[in-house]
Amino acid sequence: MEKLTIVKVGGAVVEDESQLSRLLMDFTAIKGRKILVHGGGRRATKVATALGIESQMVNGRRITDAQTLDVVTMVYGGLVNKNLVARLQAHGVNALGLTGADMDVMRSHKRPVKDGIDFGFVGDVDKGNGKALATLIEAGITPVLAPLTHDGQGQILNTNADTIASEAAKALAAYYDVTLIFCFEKKGVLRNPDDENSVIPIITHELYAQYVADGTISGGMMPKIENALAAVEAGVKEVVITLATAIDGNHGTKIRT
Repeated sequence: MEKLTIVKVGGAVVEDESQLSRLLMDFTAIKGRKILVHGGGRRATKVATALGIESQMVNGRRITDAQTLDVVTMVYGGLVNKNLVARLQAHGVNALGLTGADMDVMRSHKRPVKDGIDFGFVGDVDKGNGKALATLIEAGITPVLAPLTHDGQGQILNTNADTIASEAAKALAAYYDVTLIFCFEKKGVLRNPDDENSVIPIITHELYAQYVADGTISGGMMPKIENALAAVEAGVKEVVITLATAIDGNHGTKIRT
């Protein structure tokens, strides 16, 4: 199988010009087939504030009412996505920006109300369309995926970018030898959050259970690793959690079966 690298970059990196420039250069240098998945929450919050729309968050997740959905659709699917596409084109990467609605590449359903929390127009992914993405990739195109999906009934839904990356990786595992790289502001998953160099090199299901039990891994890192483990279980070769300036696949924490 041909190798495919999927890189997910968060909103914090997208907002930092020096980090973003370096990331786009490093992404361009990745050999072979690739996909970029991006967030953009910080930019969405800024635009919402400028429009007089208050951003509501619960456990780090955005409550997406109708006004907020308009903002995230504009920011994720337009402003952030097309700027990334234009900059990749300048690097010689033939990029194409997509939401989940484009070519039906990512379909979801509206998240049900749970524990009294209504997240509004937020989507939980049902399936990724690996065949559609593979068709683009085989045509020499590099997809750039925005964190928006659709329900097949005409409704756009705000969707977690980590989930988009994981679902795209799972959908493409039947076609390629997939490596999924989550990059953010740390060198990897840390044993000690105050020690930047305490990177855990490998996490398996068994090790993850141990680290959660002893408190080494907690909070927002848990869903990221659970997404990664689900991807590996579904046939993704390897998931890497690493620094945004170290996306060559040789650094950070590697998630394996």
